[in-house]
Amino acid sequence: MNFNFLKYKNIYFAFSGALALASLVCLTVFGLNLGIDFTGGSIIELNYQEERPSVEETREALQEIVGPVFVQPTETGGLLIRMKEIDEKTHSQILDVLGQGYQMEEVRFELIGPVIGRELAQKTQIMVIVALLAVVTYIALAFRRTQRPVRSWQYGVASLVGLFYNILVTLGALSVLGEFYGVQVTIPITTALLIILGYSINDTVVVFDRIRENLIKKVGPTFEETVNKSLNQTLLRSISTSLTTLFVLVAIFFLGGATLKYFALTLMIGIVVGTYASLFLVSSLLTIFKKSG
Repeated sequence: MNFNFLKYKNIYFAFSGALALASLVCLTVFGLNLGIDFTGGSIIELNYQEERPSVEETREALQEIVGPVFVQPTETGGLLIRMKEIDEKTHSQILDVLGQGYQMEEVRFELIGPVIGRELAQKTQIMVIVALLAVVTYIALAFRRTQRPVRSWQYGVASLVGLFYNILVTLGALSVLGEFYGVQVTIPITTALLIILGYSINDTVVVFDRIRENLIKKVGPTFEETVNKSLNQTLLRSISTSLTTLFVLVAIFFLGGATLKYFALTLMIGIVVGTYASLFLVSSLLTIFKKSG
């Protein structure tokens, strides 16, 4: 028995529009809590000869001195600490606090200027734009022989809408997490956003490819029925792939430590939203293109 996906496409569009609008409002009101990778700040790297304080202990100890910090363990048994820009007095105070009861040496102390942070933000934006354009171009070329009843470039536009929606909602969630839980957008989270682009488009291409195959086989009397049949054929595959990936990410979120926690959370949000967009939003959008084309 096939589920009639397209019967409820108006509900999908209304829900997706409301979620996109809410994400835009959150981004406008809260903004993104950018880490020092983008805003500038200080980096301290410490090596401990025997044992070292835990990440949580370090974060709690520095919270009262400099506010929110990003603490990452190193492979050499040390700690890498990122924080807002500090002066020499605060620097010495941090070393005194983290050195109590431990044999420690400072490997480096650096300041990252806001100019470097802005340059990094610009490069990140360029990478996302290039990735989106490359995806649209690839799909338009891959589906160039499928011109009826939807043109190849319309497949590309539909996939672009899905990708943009995925990133927008994920950023909206990050803005809420940053406002209420202090989650910072750092390089690992930026990497997660780029991974989401690749993962989401893979799911969309699988659905589109099945639609193309079924159009060639003429499995349905109308385009809408062909799309619906294709969605039912790929539903189990999409959900299974997403669930198995989410299982791993949940394990990383709870067991992977503070460094990977929000990287995994960002991927979880993006995969859930991307799976929804591929199955419900993007394919329904193709039927709108068919009617307008």
